[in-house]
Amino acid sequence: MAAMRVKASEMKKKAPPAVETHSSIDDAVTAFLKAGGQIQEIPKGVSGQVFAPSRHITLGKK
Repeated sequence: MAAMRVKASEMKKKAPPAVETHSSIDDAVTAFLKAGGQIQEIPKGVSGQVFAPSRHITLGKK
């Protein structure tokens, strides 16, 4: 008995169109605001990155 091959197009689902994604985000934001949430505007150039000591592994002698 030969193995059946499945086409790649049948294995992967397509992403929803951008319009559907946009509307779902808009609905989520509206629900968030109605529930009392607030949107905070962050100025350009501000990052949430925290600078900490390097966590890289060094191989070899010191």
